[in-house]
Amino acid sequence: MRLILLGPPGVGKGTQAQRLQDHYAIVHLSTGELLRDEIADGTDLGLHAKSFIDQGLLVPDQILLDMMNGRLQHTDCEAGFLLDGFPRTIPQAEGLTGILATLDQALNAVVCLTADREELIHRLLLRGKTSGRTDDNLAVIRQRLDVYRQQTEPLIDYYRANGLLVEVSGLGTIPEITERIINALDIQCLE
Repeated sequence: MRLILLGPPGVGKGTQAQRLQDHYAIVHLSTGELLRDEIADGTDLGLHAKSFIDQGLLVPDQILLDMMNGRLQHTDCEAGFLLDGFPRTIPQAEGLTGILATLDQALNAVVCLTADREELIHRLLLRGKTSGRTDDNLAVIRQRLDVYRQQTEPLIDYYRANGLLVEVSGLGTIPEITERIINALDIQCLE
């Protein structure tokens, strides 16, 4: 199973990614972890990415695509993978399609978790109180949601047009959401 997990901040992607990883026995790949690993290992890509991060800039698409390309060639990805936090833009999605084509692979589905903006703000504020995360304050939360809407939300239509999108409500208990995702994927992957 080769999946992408999309959704705005606070919708529960990280929680569901862990559960889907276990259910499908696939590797969970997070862009943040990939970047941290490359930087910690002192690879050329990691050092190049760090030069952008240190300046407060976004890591360019090509560096992220090169990292993803290298990671998807590891043997633990042969049984499948779940991408979390990648792609974030249409150019990244197009680049990923190219990478998968060279590996003679294709995505099975793109799961988009949904919740209304007020619910997301409420969840993130609550998380900030319980976890102590400094980026979970109202101003930063609104900014992150706006960035998601502008940069990442266009992927919803992109993957819908490619027949890969599976939209699932991110509201309810964690097990209920997981069950909805698995049921939707069963339907998507049978078509």
